[in-house]
Amino acid sequence: MSLFITSLNSGSNGNCYYVGNEREAVLVDAGLSCRETETRMKRLGLSMAKVRAIFISHEHSDHIRGVTVLAKKYSLPVYVTELTYIHGGLFIAAHLVFRFTAHQPVVIGDLHITAFPKLHDAADPHSFIIACGDIKVGVFTDLGDVCENLVAHFKQCHAAFLEANYDEELLENGRYPYHLKKRIRGGRGHLSNTQALALFIKHKAPHLTHLFLSHLSRDNNDPMLVYNLFNTHAHGARIIVASRFEETPVYPIGSANPVQIAHRQFDLFSGVE
Repeated sequence: MSLFITSLNSGSNGNCYYVGNEREAVLVDAGLSCRETETRMKRLGLSMAKVRAIFISHEHSDHIRGVTVLAKKYSLPVYVTELTYIHGGLFIAAHLVFRFTAHQPVVIGDLHITAFPKLHDAADPHSFIIACGDIKVGVFTDLGDVCENLVAHFKQCHAAFLEANYDEELLENGRYPYHLKKRIRGGRGHLSNTQALALFIKHKAPHLTHLFLSHLSRDNNDPMLVYNLFNTHAHGARIIVASRFEETPVYPIGSANPVQIAHRQFDLFSGVE
């Protein structure tokens, strides 16, 4: 059975990732407004009726901005840790709030969603692996460093959303104040292109077919730069730059005859996917 995945948006202005099979799906993070989430899914031919739950990685506003309205409108369970719920100032009907525990899968239909801790400057941050049968998709963003948990889970993936937030030279020479630069590269901020590439080169599984470069900085990265950097080392994997302005196409993962179920071309970056 295939998984179908898309980034509805990826960046400091909002993060939301869709992973599903033919019957059910989940959203990882809900950093877009409810209306914008609906609009982008409609353009892709995706139905909110298939979405069975929302999983929240941490409490920063670009990951939770739309969750309250989405949960209420569609009666969607929200899986979130206690600390993330409190620090995010969330107010969601009690019957829709569910806790997850690291390394213990949550089963939703044929989907198995497993969280694991990550390094980020949040109260209780987690990344996720979504599995359907033998197919596994990882959502790995907002990472301060490459830890053992990340390596172990990345090695399992058939596809992954992987943060490549900043180019070291652009950050160093950019307009950000020193304290913000220190926060970004300080071990609990964000992953650089170099760190993400090293993980990709060293630990990419032979069966990994799609890599979504995610959470690019608007000021400290360049889509063409990072695409070319990774594509040089892709060795058959498809490199997609996840936009901070629009959704990517939907990609089938694990299909014997891969055919995109979305027909709109993703040409934001001069045709680079």
